[in-house]
Amino acid sequence: MKKYILMAGMAAALGACTDLDTDIKTYYTEFPDNEIAVSSEFEGCYYYHRNEAWFGRNFWEGMFLCTDEAAGICLNADWYDNGRIYFPTVHDFRTENPGVGLMGDMMNGCNYTNQRILLYGGADGTDPIVAPLRAIRAYYHFWMMDIYGDVPLLDHVYDDDEEITRQPRADIAKFIESELLAVIPDLSEENNDNTYGRPNKWMAEALLAKLYLNWGVYTNDITTVTGSTPNEKLNDCVAWCDELINSGVFEIGKGYRKKFFPDNGVQIKDFIYAVPFDATVLDFANNKYSAAHSMMRFCDYRKGTYCSPVQWGWYPNTTRAGTYLITPEAVDRFCLEGDERNEIIAVGEQTVWDSDFNITDEPVIVYNDTRFRRELGPLDFKKDFEWEDISMLNVGAGDDLEVCMKGARCFKYPANPIDDTIAPGNYIGQSNDIPVFRLADIYLMKAECILRGATATNGDTPASLVNAVRDCASAPHCTSITLDELLDERTRELIMEPWRRNDLIRYGKFENCCAWKVASSPASMADVNKRLFPIPSGEMSTNTNWSQNPSY
Repeated sequence: MKKYILMAGMAAALGACTDLDTDIKTYYTEFPDNEIAVSSEFEGCYYYHRNEAWFGRNFWEGMFLCTDEAAGICLNADWYDNGRIYFPTVHDFRTENPGVGLMGDMMNGCNYTNQRILLYGGADGTDPIVAPLRAIRAYYHFWMMDIYGDVPLLDHVYDDDEEITRQPRADIAKFIESELLAVIPDLSEENNDNTYGRPNKWMAEALLAKLYLNWGVYTNDITTVTGSTPNEKLNDCVAWCDELINSGVFEIGKGYRKKFFPDNGVQIKDFIYAVPFDATVLDFANNKYSAAHSMMRFCDYRKGTYCSPVQWGWYPNTTRAGTYLITPEAVDRFCLEGDERNEIIAVGEQTVWDSDFNITDEPVIVYNDTRFRRELGPLDFKKDFEWEDISMLNVGAGDDLEVCMKGARCFKYPANPIDDTIAPGNYIGQSNDIPVFRLADIYLMKAECILRGATATNGDTPASLVNAVRDCASAPHCTSITLDELLDERTRELIMEPWRRNDLIRYGKFENCCAWKVASSPASMADVNKRLFPIPSGEMSTNTNWSQNPSY
C-alpha cells in the first residue's frame, strides 16, 4: 500500500470531474483554516492526469504508439475498434480517437485549479499558498501546448459569457515560463510522502528545464523545426538541470528495472515527479483508470493461459490484449553488452520471472490446449515477421497461438498478482507509478544542450553525463557521443515514458520514423502537420470560434 496517496485527494479529484459549474462562493460556508484541510482542498487539482484520458490508457495510445518505439496492431477484426490504436500509430490522428482526446481533461484541470486559486490566492491570485496550484496549472498548459499547438490561456475563472480563444503557442510557452519563475521561490523543497506526486520546487524546475529544452520547437513554426533549429534557452536549460543535479535531493541510483516495479514510489530517488497509482488504496473496482493503469494488458502475450509455466509465475484472471508491439528499430537500440535495460525488451524465447521479478532460466512453453497435453513450443516473440495485412497493421487471427507471438514487447511495468485479482471485468489494474520527470532524464537533457552548443558546467561532458546514467544499469561507458547516439540512448533509458514524441519532433525525426508505419500509411507518416494532434471533436463542438489544426 502506498501511504502517500490520499483518499481525500481521490474524492476531490472525482468531484472535480463533475462539479466544474458549482458556484465556488457557496462551496464553503467558511474556508478551511488548517494546513491539512487546505491540502485536501488542493488535492483535487493534482490528478487530472491520473485517469483513462491520460496516463490510465488513452495517453499511451496517442503519445506512445505514434513514435518510432511502438506500434498498435490488430488481429484480423479483433482490437481494430474503428482504428482506435491504428490511426494514432500511423499519424492519421482523428478528432474522435480516444488517444487524441486529452484536451478536455487538461482544460478541466486548469478550470478547477483556477477556482481554487480564486478562493485562496488573494486579490491577484498570487498568494504564496497557491504556488503549487499555479505550478500544476502551468503543467497542464505545457501538455496542452505540446500536443495541440495554439491552445487557450486559462489563467483565470472565465465568466459564462466570456469567449475562450486559442493563443499562439509561443505566448503559452512564455506564460508557462513566467508562472514557473514566479512560483519556484514559494514552492516546498520537501521531497517525501507529503509532496510525492504533487507540485513542489523540484517538479517546477524540471518542467522549466523541459520547456527550455524544447524552446525552439515551441517558438517557431512547428512544420519547419529540424534538428538544427536554434534554441536561445539552451544555457537556461543547463542552469536548471544543474539546480536539480546539485540539489542533493535526487540520485540516479543503482539498478534500473526495480524503479518501475509495482512497489515503486517515493523511495525511488531518481523520480522527481511521478503519477501515483495504487489499485488497492484507490478502489480500482469503482475507479478503474483513475486508480490504476493497464500497461501489461496491452503488452503481454494474449494466450498466457496456454503457457506452462506461465511467464509471470501466476495465471492472469483478466484477458490480455497483446496489441502494443515494440518496433524492430527500437529493439535494435537495446544492444549494449551487460546493460540491464535490455531485460525489459521481450524478444526471442522467453523465460519465467519469479515473484520478485527476477528473470530465471526456466523456459516458458506454449501448449495447444489449456490442460497442457500437446506442446507447441517455446514462447518466442519474433521481432521480424510477416503481416497478414500491413495496411491495417493486422498480424492475423487472434486465436492463433503463433500469430500472437508476432512482435517484441516491452515489460517495463510488470504487474502484481494482487492487481489482477481485484480488477473488474477484463481490466487488470496496475499499481506501478509512472514517472514524468527523472534525474536520469535531466542528465540526458543537459548532455543534449551541450551537444547543441550550450556552455558546459561543473566539468561535465556529454559522455560523462551519459555514463552517469548508464552506471545505473551497468551499461558500458562511452568515450564520446553524438546527438543521434544520444537519441538512441533516450530510447534505452526512457522507453514507455512520456517523452519520445517530444524528442522526435525536437530532432526533426517524427516523420517516417518506422518502416512498418511508412509501409502502412505513407502519406500520413510524411505529413509534418501531424506533429500536432487535431483539436478533439468535443472541444471543437463547444468552441465554435476555433479553427482546426492544418491537415485535419
